[in-house]
Amino acid sequence: MILVPDPPLVPAGPDNTLDEHRLEELIIEAQTTLPVDMPGLANRCASALGLDSALVYLVDLQQQLLIPLDEALEPLPVDGSLAGWAYRTVSPRVADADEGLIIWVPLIDGAERLGVLAVRTGSLDGVRLRRSRILAYLFAMLITSKRAYSDWLAARTRTSVMQLPTEMLRAFLPSHTIGSSRCVSTAVLEPAYDVAGDAFDHSVVKDILHTMILDSMGHDLNAGLTTSVAMAAARNARRGGGDLADIVRAVDEALAQWLPDHFCTGVLCRLDARTGELCWANCGHPPPLLIRAGRVLDGALNSPPQPPIGLGPLAPVPREVHETKLEPGDCVLLYTDGVVEARDAEGAEFGLDRFTDFIIRSSAAGQRPAEVLRLLIHAILDYQRNQLRDDATILLFEWRPQCQ
Repeated sequence: MILVPDPPLVPAGPDNTLDEHRLEELIIEAQTTLPVDMPGLANRCASALGLDSALVYLVDLQQQLLIPLDEALEPLPVDGSLAGWAYRTVSPRVADADEGLIIWVPLIDGAERLGVLAVRTGSLDGVRLRRSRILAYLFAMLITSKRAYSDWLAARTRTSVMQLPTEMLRAFLPSHTIGSSRCVSTAVLEPAYDVAGDAFDHSVVKDILHTMILDSMGHDLNAGLTTSVAMAAARNARRGGGDLADIVRAVDEALAQWLPDHFCTGVLCRLDARTGELCWANCGHPPPLLIRAGRVLDGALNSPPQPPIGLGPLAPVPREVHETKLEPGDCVLLYTDGVVEARDAEGAEFGLDRFTDFIIRSSAAGQRPAEVLRLLIHAILDYQRNQLRDDATILLFEWRPQCQ
C-alpha cells in the first residue's frame, strides 16, 4: 500500500495523452446515461484521460460494504480492505495489481461519502493521480444526480429487504453528511431496514446550519407518518424564511391539525456558522450534549422540560428557544433514547458515558465526524448483538470556523 500525497503540478507528457474532444463527448453522453450503463461509461472516460480503466463502488446503506456497479463483481468490506481504507479516511490509496497499479479514490459529494473509484493504470505520476481525482469528482456528481430518480442505484446499495414504514421515512431523509467551510453535520440511524419512528434533518441556509432529530411514539406506519409530517412542516417553515421559533410552531401546529392523536419528541437547532451562536428548542427529548476540548460539558445545553411536538398548542406557556455561544471546535450531539438504552446479553445498558467516551476517543484519534458515527453505530449494534430494541439515531454537528 502506498500513501498518496497531493501531486505536484506536472505538465502532461507524451505518455499522458488527454483526448479532450472525446472527453467532452463522454460528458455530454453522461447526462442521459442510465445508471446501469455507468460501468461502461467509467471505462470510456478513463480511456479519454489516458488511464486504463475505472470501476465505481458505492457504499451500502449500513456502510459495511463497497458494492460495485458491475453486477458480476463481489462487494468489498469497508473494514479490512484498501478500498475501505480510502473510503474511511477520504484519501487515495495505491496498490499493486496484476498489471500495473490500482488507485482507490474516494467518491465524495460535498461532505457526503458515496463510495470509491478503482482506477487502473500502468504507472503512477502526478498527472495520472490528478486525472484519477478528476474522474472521481465527475462520477460523484453523476451518481448524486442520478440516484435522485434511480431505483436501481437504491436497490444496488441494499443488502436486505426494507420495511414499508422505513421506505416512506427514508424518502424524506437528507444526505447523511452535509457541510461547509465553517461547519459539518453528520447522522446515522438504525435499524437501517426497519426504522419507523426516528428521523433526522439538517440543512445549510447561507451561513446558517439547521439540524433536527425526532423520535415518534410507536414503531409502525403511523410513527413514520408522524415524523414525516414533522419534517415536512419544519422544512416548509424554514424555506419560508422562518426563524427557529417559527419552525417549532409550524411543526407543533401541523401535528395538532393533521395527526392530533400522535406526537413525537425532538430537538431543533440553529447554528450561525459565522459567529458560533447556537439556538435550540427541546420538545420533550433527551437534552443535547456539548463536547468541548475533549470532554462533555455537563448540563451545558439542558433546559426546562417542554411537552413533545404536537402538544405545544395545549401547553400553558409558549415554547422556549434557548441560546448559547459555541467555541471553535465545539461538537453538539443529538440522539434518541435507543442509543443509550441498548443492552448487552447481561442486560447492561450501553449508557451515556460509554456513548460520549467513544466519540471523544475516536475524534482524538483523528477520525472525521462521519467516520466517528459509522464506528459508533456499529459498536452499538455489536453491543446488542444486532438486535436493537428501539430505533437508534445520532446527529453530530461541529463548528469549525478555523477550517475556512
